[in-house]
Amino acid sequence: MDQSGKNSIFLPLNEPRGMITFIGDYTVRLDSKGRLSFPAAFKRQMKDASSEGFVLKRDVFEKCLILYPMEEWERQNAMIREKTNPYNKEHAKFLRMFYAGTAELALDASNRMLVPRRLLDHAGIADEVVLAGQSGRIELWDAATYPGVSTADDDFAAMAEKILGGSSNEPE
Repeated sequence: MDQSGKNSIFLPLNEPRGMITFIGDYTVRLDSKGRLSFPAAFKRQMKDASSEGFVLKRDVFEKCLILYPMEEWERQNAMIREKTNPYNKEHAKFLRMFYAGTAELALDASNRMLVPRRLLDHAGIADEVVLAGQSGRIELWDAATYPGVSTADDDFAAMAEKILGGSSNEPE
């Protein structure tokens, strides 16, 4: 955690060119209409891409929401199109479930976005929301739930070792 009380991460080196890595996590309050103030740091990291809008959807694995800048959403769609056939029954079911609960969002003149109530309810977000940056996307979590989703330090260390700790070039 840095001095401002915000967490920050390093930029991965193997991202596709032009992909945004959102750095940090920020807690913001929803207003009475369900709008949240988009963190200025995330807007700076996006440069001009924020004018293209966003897609918000339910996460596949967790009870949170995922916010994609439009460019990243299009990249995700291209990957899905490459791997699915809408005339395959199982693929069609996957596609239906993947696209269910999506919404197109935009920032207003005050740098706020209106989050649909149905999506807030799905993620259990009532009052405060944590926007957690990742590679190409931002997770939206209920502020009370977010601290519990991180694994313990030992679990994270073991996971890092398993995923990143070896290379085929290293002697065993």
